[in-house]
Amino acid sequence: MIFGSVPVEDAADAILAHSHRAGKSRLKKGTRLSPADLKALTEAGERTLVVARLEHGDMTEDEAAAAIGEALAGAHIRIGEAATGRANVFAGTTGLFVPDRRVVDAVNAVDPGITLATLGEYEPVTVDRMVATVKIIPLAVPGAAVAAVVDILRDAAAFRLAPFSQKRVALIQTELPTVKPSMLDKTRKATEARLGLSGSEIVAEIRCPHETGALTDALRRLDGADLTLVFGASAVIDADDVIPAAIRAAGGTVDHLGMPVDPGNLLLLGHLAGAPVLGAPGCARSPKENGFDWVLNRLLADLFVTGADIRGMGVGGLLMEIASRPQPRESESGDIEARDAEADGFEADDAEAGDTGFGGRGPARRDDPVVDIVVLAAGRSSRMGGPNKLLATFDGVPLIRRSVMTALAAKNARTVRVVAGHMADDIAGALTGLDVETVENPAFAEGLSTSLKAGFAACRGADGVMVMLADQPLLSSADLDRLIAAFTGEGAGAIVAASDRGRRRNPVILSTAFADAIAALTGDIGAAPIIAANPDALTEVELGAAAGTDVDTPEALERAGGRLW
Repeated sequence: MIFGSVPVEDAADAILAHSHRAGKSRLKKGTRLSPADLKALTEAGERTLVVARLEHGDMTEDEAAAAIGEALAGAHIRIGEAATGRANVFAGTTGLFVPDRRVVDAVNAVDPGITLATLGEYEPVTVDRMVATVKIIPLAVPGAAVAAVVDILRDAAAFRLAPFSQKRVALIQTELPTVKPSMLDKTRKATEARLGLSGSEIVAEIRCPHETGALTDALRRLDGADLTLVFGASAVIDADDVIPAAIRAAGGTVDHLGMPVDPGNLLLLGHLAGAPVLGAPGCARSPKENGFDWVLNRLLADLFVTGADIRGMGVGGLLMEIASRPQPRESESGDIEARDAEADGFEADDAEAGDTGFGGRGPARRDDPVVDIVVLAAGRSSRMGGPNKLLATFDGVPLIRRSVMTALAAKNARTVRVVAGHMADDIAGALTGLDVETVENPAFAEGLSTSLKAGFAACRGADGVMVMLADQPLLSSADLDRLIAAFTGEGAGAIVAASDRGRRRNPVILSTAFADAIAALTGDIGAAPIIAANPDALTEVELGAAAGTDVDTPEALERAGGRLW
């Protein structure tokens, strides 16, 4: 490829390197210049252009991206149409993304103009989640380099998807006098949320004393489960502790104890009657990501897990800063087992102990809090340069409709409302047929706070309001249910925020106890000041890229697989 500046009259059939205006039209970067284009540019006053000319054997950026994308295709993998030198790769099913670093590195070593980026190892994904992207950096690359990449991919796949399968799961929870039934109920709820992505379900639950004999009997009583999860009233700290001793006494094996992931250190992996048994660390009672998720997800995707696999999880296994983790504290009743759970990453339920988290004490909630979802869709998409991003399509579906359908699919939300303002009629048209209430915000031009207030005020009778941005295309209904499972309504968990690799993102659930604070907001701000003022009320739930990906710019929209029109 020959790249450089040439007179306009010499640029016929060259590739335009930078976008230009030509009268009322706009010629985009990558345009193959025709005589008519050159005439329009000359009339617009252009004298020189920066262009690329193909040499023998070169392929344009889109041709190269399409060829490599086709070579990446495989079972449960869908390749998007190549555009602007990019071909995005999407999941065709729900499961775990399993890349081969050796192959990806080999592809990226062929030519610096050819790049392949993927999600991390064993990332859980839903259908249509973008899992990888091919980006050709220059306007053209040598065809020989593309052929070399295709040869690499013909010999070995760069990645695959391990589909989740529906499992029949048995849940055993051991009890001590200090363990509250409400904690066991909360553990089941968090576990059901974890299993939801795979369609698995708890088919049997046994609660028994925290004694080797009682647990042995419980394990022997299970029949036909594909996977057994054991939550002990006290953490496993020795190979002869209650849970491993009971597994062996029931005729099973203990394959590995402990893992280099924090929180999650005190995990146990065993087998009984040919099916896996997981002894859960205390942190697995919380919906926050921990080492338990890493092993559970692999088992749900039918990936065999060994002790060596677990020992190899140390790099990246520090999931939170130790210094920032709350210190173990004793509950009102002096519950030592609750402190054991906290030491392994699970915070005791302050609301159950009577601490409201708002400077006073009050009664614990007896029922699950009611959560409504508010989808904010009133903005002007100012960073898009004109088009409304919410009307961009993903696989032919407008983004706003896609986001609202995700909210409607959340099992644990009571109702969904959409706050509309800019282009409200078009937004309403995109939602035709959906069971959703629209809240008009005539003051949308005054900033985000006006939409937040309008949506919050409409959620009468709710204990909490999930504030969901309409431009997060990677969110799934399972993600929303995980957030709702962490919401308590008061005390720790009165605010629940999604996070991406430890950085707080969206959506956010706010207790309606903050209604006055919401009503006092002004300008183009969200709930950040309220969250900052109430750190003890905050619980964060790690959702990864689903929380961190929004589409505020044309480039971000394209990377996520969207099309403006």
